[in-house]
Amino acid sequence: MLLEGKKGLVLSVTNKNSIGWAVADLAAQMGAEVGVGAQNDRILPRVEALIEGRDNMQPFICDFSSDEDLENLVKNVEKAYGKIDFLVHSAAFAQKSDLEGRFIDTSREGFSLALDISCYSLVKLCKTLEPLFNDNASVVCMSYLGSTRAVGNYNVMGVAKAALESSVRYLAQDLGKNGVRVNTVSPGPINTLAARGIRGLSEMIDVVGSKTPLNKPFGQVEVAKTTAYLLSDLSEGVSGQIVFVDSGYNIVGL
Repeated sequence: MLLEGKKGLVLSVTNKNSIGWAVADLAAQMGAEVGVGAQNDRILPRVEALIEGRDNMQPFICDFSSDEDLENLVKNVEKAYGKIDFLVHSAAFAQKSDLEGRFIDTSREGFSLALDISCYSLVKLCKTLEPLFNDNASVVCMSYLGSTRAVGNYNVMGVAKAALESSVRYLAQDLGKNGVRVNTVSPGPINTLAARGIRGLSEMIDVVGSKTPLNKPFGQVEVAKTTAYLLSDLSEGVSGQIVFVDSGYNIVGL
C-alpha cells in the first residue's frame, strides 16, 4: 500500500465532512498509522467516534493557540510513534464578522487571530515537531485560491492563506536541509463546517462547478487523494509547491 509503514499526524478534524478527516481516513486505508487531532476536549468525542475500531488511528488534542498544548503534543506523539513521516495541517479560523462586508473593516484583533491560527500555527507546529521528523518526511497544508484572487466574503482569510503559502516556501527552504518537504494543497470551495462560515458558499460552489475545465465535481475525496500522493514517496522530488484540486478552475479566465 502507498503509505505502508508510515506514521504521521492530521491536525485537525471537526467532523466526518472535514477535509482533515478525509485525509486521515484515506491515509489509514493506505497503510499509515495516523494520529488524528482534535482542537479541544469538546471536539475529542467526535474524533474518538470517527476512529472507533481503527487500530491504526489514535486521537490527540492540540489547540494551536496554546504553546502548552503544542509541547504536550510533542511528548504524546513521541511516546506513541517515536518519529513521524508526515504532518497534515488542516485548520483555519477567522471571526465571522471579518468574513463579511469590506476587508478594509477588519479589526486588529481579528486580523491577528486569523493569521495566528491559519498561518503561524503551521510554522510553530513545524518548529515544535522538527525533532520528530524522519528523513524524507512530508508536511502538507490546505490553502485556497483566495490567497491570490480577491474573493467576495473571504477577506482576511485570503490574506492569511497568502501568508500560509509564503510560509510554505520558507519552511521548504529551512526543512529541506534535513530532507523534509513542505507543500500546499489548494482545493476549490467545498461544503465543510469551516467553509460554511463564508457567506454565499453554496453560490460559490455552483459557479465554480459550472466553469471547471474537467466539468465534474470535486470534494474531500479528491483532496485526500492528492494529499496522499504528497505524503508518499512518489512525491519525494516535490517541495514548496501549490497543488490545486479544483477540476482546473484556477486556470479559467473570462
